[in-house]
Amino acid sequence: MNNFRFLILDKHKCYGLHLIFKKTLFVITVLLFIGSYKKQNSEAIGMYDLKYTLKYNLTDSLRVLSLWDDIHAVSTLQGIVNRNAPRLYINYVVESGIEIDSYWWNKYRKPGEWLHGKDTIVYNDIISLVEAYKNDIDGAVVYDSRIAATSNVASAVAGIENLIAIRYDASPNSLYTRLVSKGPKLKVKAWLINKDGSPMFTGQGNIPETNRNSTGSIKNDPYIWFIEKYMKKGRCNGGYGAYYIDQKWRDNPMAAGMNHHTLTNHDFFVSKRAFFFDLSPWGDEPATDDTSQMIGNDLSTLKEFLSEAYRLNNGEKFCYIGGFPAWAFKYTQRAGGQHDDVATEWEFSRIISAYNAFKDADAIGYGALANASFWQHFPLEKKYPQKWVTHEELKKRGYLTEDGKVDFKNREFMIFYVGDYDASSWITQLTPTIWDHPDRGKLPLMWCISPVLQERAPMVLHNFRKTATPNDYFAAADNGAGYLMPGMLQEPRDISGLPGGLDAWANHCKKYYDKWGLSITGFVIDGHAPGLSSKGLDCYASFSPNGIVPQKVPLTLLHGDMPVLRSDEDIQQNPKEGAQRIAQRVAERPIPFHWFRNILKTPGWYVEIMEELGKLNPNIELLDAPTFFELYRIWLKQNPDAASGNVPLH
Repeated sequence: MNNFRFLILDKHKCYGLHLIFKKTLFVITVLLFIGSYKKQNSEAIGMYDLKYTLKYNLTDSLRVLSLWDDIHAVSTLQGIVNRNAPRLYINYVVESGIEIDSYWWNKYRKPGEWLHGKDTIVYNDIISLVEAYKNDIDGAVVYDSRIAATSNVASAVAGIENLIAIRYDASPNSLYTRLVSKGPKLKVKAWLINKDGSPMFTGQGNIPETNRNSTGSIKNDPYIWFIEKYMKKGRCNGGYGAYYIDQKWRDNPMAAGMNHHTLTNHDFFVSKRAFFFDLSPWGDEPATDDTSQMIGNDLSTLKEFLSEAYRLNNGEKFCYIGGFPAWAFKYTQRAGGQHDDVATEWEFSRIISAYNAFKDADAIGYGALANASFWQHFPLEKKYPQKWVTHEELKKRGYLTEDGKVDFKNREFMIFYVGDYDASSWITQLTPTIWDHPDRGKLPLMWCISPVLQERAPMVLHNFRKTATPNDYFAAADNGAGYLMPGMLQEPRDISGLPGGLDAWANHCKKYYDKWGLSITGFVIDGHAPGLSSKGLDCYASFSPNGIVPQKVPLTLLHGDMPVLRSDEDIQQNPKEGAQRIAQRVAERPIPFHWFRNILKTPGWYVEIMEELGKLNPNIELLDAPTFFELYRIWLKQNPDAASGNVPLH
């Protein structure tokens, strides 16, 4: 009865209930709108422009400090924010007047592309940027401005502990003051300096918070501290390492391009909870940035990092190291050392290879890379296949006789190694000027690109495949899915004493070669490592069956069914001089197959050099990669001496 009375309402009560309903509906609508806005806001991509630092005067030490602090803090923040989704994008890298980060953003902002229609929020200052993502971080890690290595340790700790890396500086306008003492008032969760500003690391006694004695090097002690506190306790990801210059860069910021502090490269490795280091690979001299250390101290710490990474990876997974020796700043003759640039590159490669590690070679020149933590989420296709040539096609094109023999007709066959694309930073910066060149497609070119670059620059590799012409064919760059020296994977491994790594390398490379339809390794840098043994060649045959081009092999070789051709010269001259050198080498070589390496040449350069070469020797023919290597394999099978490494004259 009571329920019945409740339903019998007069018109006044009904009108009052109607008002209550309208107000309730309004409140619900507002709440739903706010909830929707918050969700939309959280899914929006933050945009921050760091190009203001490019205008700084690098002769002004305060400006250099400000540049370093802002970019380091933003890069570590970005790595954390983008760990699980692409949420923060920066604009920074400029090359040849082209804003590289805008170039890639705009390409995938077009209708039908990945970023089309995504909401964005622009942040105009670093304080508001940090405020916006404050809930995504747990505070700050503060490091010592006087101990250069602590900046790298701070990046590593930042990734593991979800912190922003900030240099300690109590001056009124410093970033530390604006973010920690004021503003967001970030809580300092990790200190790499004493709270009173005195050094935490002294190079004497025990290393703080560990049972280890000091190495005697104020540079190396912070790294040992990190190894003890994080790597040995399994808190670090041994699958990723970052080899970038520490804050010593600030002492000589104009030794290379302005962006070669490479701080913007940190974000990806922060997102992966990687270890960071900047150490000399030389065991016969003190590091040039720490001349009072015992000889080989840096090398000893480097080996400890690599050994711990190997242990964390169970010897099965390879360690992906981003970076390159900072030869313009450290460890070479340019910086007061004994060794030249290439020797230092090769020695670093030799050392890391002995511990199942390779590098994505962000080398000086085009070493800066931004937004890799963002682009790592780019949706690649499952596979990018490539077609190989058939013998029937070769016959129709006049390269094989009816009985299947190579038809030379006084022809000399040639191929270019179009490189070097073994670095995510290089391909990202140079796409607008090299890949987009209007002459691409006029000649058959073998683009040699490391497939492991899909980890930090997947959008670049995808773009290459989607915009390739029929004359663009892809092979792997040195030395497969990453730059290492494969001879150091072979036993005995005297540097590390570890078991052989050839099987692990084959397993690592196979998945990348399969995804990208690769079957050729365009160049194998042996450097100062041993050449490939029979087992080493077996390893490459398992994932690169259509050919490899090493340095330390006979001039010609057929290993099983895999054609092996020894590398020849780099041709880096202007087109006229380069053509003259090619013609000379072709005349000197006793075989009809010729390989030349070129670094960062435009398609227009290749067009010009072939025009010049046609004047000198019209019998030289530039082939596409499948045709070149398949004809070479057929020729080897028809010439047993050449196949076994004993080259006959032709």
